[in-house]
Amino acid sequence: MNPSIIKPSSANVTLRLPVMEAFYTIQGEGHHTGKAAYFIRLGGCDVGCVWCDVKDSWDATAHPMVDVESIVNTAAEFPSQIAVITGGEPCMYDLGLLTASLREKGFKTHLETSGAYPVQGDFDWVCVSPKKFKSPLEEVLKLADELKVVIFHPSDFEWAESNAKGVGKECKLLLQPEFDKSSKMMSSLVDYVKAHPQWSISLQTHKIIGIP
Repeated sequence: MNPSIIKPSSANVTLRLPVMEAFYTIQGEGHHTGKAAYFIRLGGCDVGCVWCDVKDSWDATAHPMVDVESIVNTAAEFPSQIAVITGGEPCMYDLGLLTASLREKGFKTHLETSGAYPVQGDFDWVCVSPKKFKSPLEEVLKLADELKVVIFHPSDFEWAESNAKGVGKECKLLLQPEFDKSSKMMSSLVDYVKAHPQWSISLQTHKIIGIP
């Protein structure tokens, strides 16, 4: 991703962010599955997916405000050079200072967003996982390096295709079964990808192998 096309940060620099949790693990899903990464999960989300597996992240006030400097210094204690900023919905915040500070420490910055808010910050990889509950912005779809659509219901295939129309030609297209629906939806997923090979299947491997 060319960071120059990402919306620049506002003049009011965000010095503190609500951090639900931060941890070092293996990326479990999407294009970068299997890579070691440091995850920074921010609190706050108004998208409200009924099947969300981190509903504790929705209320930003339930999580401590942490200085960006402290967030980055803790991340730098681990050997991976990938920092994944996720949520909740991280793009509710200006992430310019956080991404700039992570880059100064040598990190590649990855974003996981629903696309419902403008992106503020410099990212090396943008994963957009659009949700029907609050549709993604066209400007964010255009930034996507990876479009990852959760398949919860058969109608989600049509939803995936509608969003795929808004991404660039090089964007990776991934369909991921909602974990509790995996056994029910997997046959349809396999058949769909066989018929539409521009898509690939993503699995939540971290849940399968029992890691964060």
